[in-house]
Amino acid sequence: MRDLNPQYISGLLRAGLPGQRSHLKMIPPGRKLSISAAESEDVRYSSVLLLVFPHNGQLYTCLTKRSSEMKNHPGQISLPGGRIEEGEKPEVTALREAQEEVGIDPAEVLLLGRLSELYVQVSRFKIFPFVGWMDHKPEFVVNIAEAEKVILFPIQEFFQGKRLREFPVQTITGVMNVPCFLYEDEVIWGATAMILTEFFDLLNQPSFTTSQ
Repeated sequence: MRDLNPQYISGLLRAGLPGQRSHLKMIPPGRKLSISAAESEDVRYSSVLLLVFPHNGQLYTCLTKRSSEMKNHPGQISLPGGRIEEGEKPEVTALREAQEEVGIDPAEVLLLGRLSELYVQVSRFKIFPFVGWMDHKPEFVVNIAEAEKVILFPIQEFFQGKRLREFPVQTITGVMNVPCFLYEDEVIWGATAMILTEFFDLLNQPSFTTSQ
């Protein structure tokens, strides 16, 4: 397996993205990725940060469990991020929100590129996911108004797609079986699972996997 260093990941992001091919693997039943004409005027914009960092000899990203008091997607597992303010660049939003939610210092983050944008039909948010790199595990400071906890998610245990599951979850339209990742008694599904899957598919290209 090649070394997952920031230069290599940045090169993959520039070379071309899997996009909807990856997103469709993890989309909940009955949902769609396109924006209809009726929805177009109500679309809101947000960005998230998929931060990659080494820890104890492995690579991780950080996920959060959203506060149960949040208006959108309460209690779900997400990437740090939030709504783009008027006049704000999406990458600035991702870094700002990551700092506000879990204390990640933007000055220590090297932005490597962006994954494919993604529309979440239920909340009508269009998400711009950015990939960043830190050379060490951040000193997390959780904002309990927005997140209940931080989850260190091991990238190399999941990127080859061998741990996909279906699991029943409660949604605003009732209980449905969704494609997901199960980790530390948490169900990672929806937009977060779709974004992670595109990143994993990027890493799992034939040019990436080699013999040890």
